[in-house]
Formats: sequence, C-alpha cells, structure tokens
Amino acid sequence: MVSRILRYNLGMTHADLVALAEDWLRTRYRCGIVLSEQTANGLEVPDVIGWRGQCRSVVVECKVSRADFFADQAKSVRQRPETGMGCERFYLAARGLIKPGDLPSGWGLLECYRRRIEVAARPARQSRRTSVGLMAEMGLLLASLRRVEVRIEPQTITTFLKWKNRLLEYNGGRLPQGLEADEPSMLLT
Repeated sequence: MVSRILRYNLGMTHADLVALAEDWLRTRYRCGIVLSEQTANGLEVPDVIGWRGQCRSVVVECKVSRADFFADQAKSVRQRPETGMGCERFYLAARGLIKPGDLPSGWGLLECYRRRIEVAARPARQSRRTSVGLMAEMGLLLASLRRVEVRIEPQTITTFLKWKNRLLEYNGGRLPQGLEADEPSMLLT
C-alpha cells in the first residue's frame, strides 16, 4: 500500500526534482555555482552539481522511483565510486521512496515533500571526491564555459567577464563618468 505522503509526491517529475535541487543547492546549501544535467566526458552526468567555498562540490541525483534508484546503482561510476564527482553526494526523492539503509556508503538522502527539501540522511563528512573525480568536474566546468563562450561570440569569455564591459552593457553603452574604455571598440555607440 502506497502511503498518502508518497502518493502526493509521486506527481513530481524528474524535471521538478532537478529544479528543486538546483534551488536547494543555491539557497540552502549556499553553492555559488550550480549546473544541472550537463556532460563533458560521458562517464557521469550528474542531475545537479554545485560548488561551495574551497572547491567543495555537491552532487544531487534525483530519483522518481525505486526502480530508477536501483538502476542507478548499476552505473559504472557507482560501481567504482572513486571515479565519481562530488565531495558530498546526495540522492533526492519523494519522502519515503528511498530508505536510508538503501543508500550506498557515504551518500546522503534528501527527501521532498510539498515541494520542500529536507535532509533525511547526511553524507560522509570526509570528501568522497578523488583526483579522478576532480578532473571530471574540471572537464564539466570547462565544457560549460566553452558552451557559454560559443553563445557570446564574437566576444571571448574573458572580455565578457571584464567588469568594464558589464558596466557598458548595464549602462546603455556608456561607461560611468570617470572611466575610460580599454579599447575604442568597447563603446556601444
């Protein structure tokens, strides 16, 4: 028999859980950078990954069914956790869907109820990420930056990120009084 709580949450889609996980990482877990469903090397595509201070990464895998959760355990990156991303690793599912005893070693559990996330089981305090996982994260970040650079062409990402260029954009093509453009072509006349 499916509990009333679980029945309520079964209406949540994977996309709903991903959006909630993104928000939770940004607001409650204070991650400055959050990416969802991005890939670089094809080995692991975390549903959501965020980075906090001191490059501490947090992975959240969203599961809408027990079958999905158990199928995740068969992935090569789960069979060889030293290859995975994330200093901290969580599963997110509807309250009651996954039991803390079902979790792989070191993983935490986030439960969703009424579109709110609660920590049901904390992950290991010691970082789970190895140098292999760190390199996978770097690959993911670099691939994401490259996607941004392709979208902002002809500017380079360096030019785009320079504060004077952002000021130009926000001020209608004029630098604030007292600032001069590095190059005449910077001005949006």
